[in-house]
Amino acid sequence: MVNWGIIGFGRMGKQYADCFKKKNLNAKLVAIASRSYQKFKDKDNDIKYFNSYSDLIKCDLVDAIYISTLNNTHKDLVLEVEKYNKKILCEKPLGMNFHEVKELYNSFKDKQNYFNEAIAYRAHPQTFTLLDILKEKEFGRVKKIESSFGFRIKKIKKDSRLFNEKVGGGSILDLGCYPVSFFHLFKVEKKMKIIKSNRNLCETNVDIDGEIHLKLNDEIDSIGKVSLRESLENNCKIYCENAIITLPQPWLPSNKSFIEVETKSRYYKRIIETEKNVYEHQIMASSNFFSKNNSNPNLLIGIDKSLEISEIIDIWKNNSN
Repeated sequence: MVNWGIIGFGRMGKQYADCFKKKNLNAKLVAIASRSYQKFKDKDNDIKYFNSYSDLIKCDLVDAIYISTLNNTHKDLVLEVEKYNKKILCEKPLGMNFHEVKELYNSFKDKQNYFNEAIAYRAHPQTFTLLDILKEKEFGRVKKIESSFGFRIKKIKKDSRLFNEKVGGGSILDLGCYPVSFFHLFKVEKKMKIIKSNRNLCETNVDIDGEIHLKLNDEIDSIGKVSLRESLENNCKIYCENAIITLPQPWLPSNKSFIEVETKSRYYKRIIETEKNVYEHQIMASSNFFSKNNSNPNLLIGIDKSLEISEIIDIWKNNSN
C-alpha cells in the first residue's frame, strides 16, 4: 500500500483526492497541503492537513506525492520532493520549458520507479486495448494519425492561469502534451521529427491555439491540434492501410468507452468497461509502478518520455511559423 500526499488542492487536487475513496488502488491518501486548508469544511480525521508544502514533503507518513499546483511551480517542488526520497506524480506540464524538464531529467535519469507525469489517459484500459487492436495484421501498417484537444473559453481573463504567461498559460503548454504523448505511443527508436507547426497568440501574449505536423519513424504523418478558442473534435484517428481506427474519447475516457474500427467490409466498436475512472487508473498504475508491481510501465510517462514530449512542445511553442 502506497501512502499518498497531495500538494495543491484546486480542481485537479480535489479530483484526485476523491479517487482515494475507491478501494483496490494500492493507495491511501494520508496528507494534503494547501494554503487554504483551513477552509476545508469536512476534514477527514485520517488525513493530515498542512498549510506548508514543505511540511507535507517532510512528513514520514508519506511515500508518494501528487503535485497539483500552478505550472510555474512544478520544477522546484519536484526537486524539493526528490531531496526526501519520495515518489512523485506531477501534474502536466512537468516544466515551463525544455530547459526545466532537462534539469529534472538529469536528477531522475538514474532513479528507477520514482517519477510519473500525470497524463492520465495513458493508464486507462482504453489505451491498452488500442495497442492490442493495432497488433491485428489485417489492418496493415499505420500511415497517418490525427489528434485534437480543444474547448472554447468565451472570455479571455488576464488573471486566469490559462491566459497568464508567467504561470505557464497557453493552449500548447496546457493541452499540447495530449496529442504529442499520443503520437509517442507509435514512436519506435528515432525521435519524432517536426515538419511544421504554427500558433496564434491572444491579447495576453499566450497561444490560444496551434497545430503541429510530425513525422514518426520516418513514415507516419501525425497532425495535432489544440485550442482554447473553439471546441475541436477532441478525438484521435489512426489511418491504417486497411482500416480507420477512431477513439471518440481519448483524453477522458468514461467507465464505458469504445474504439471504432472501420474497414472496407465492416464496422464495429470495441467496448471497454471499467469500474474506475481515468484518474483512479492513474493512481493505481503509479502506485503499482512505485511498488515495482506494474505490468504496463511503458505506457506511463516516466522522466525519459517527459523529456522527449517537452522538447517537441517547446519547439512548437517558441519556433512556430
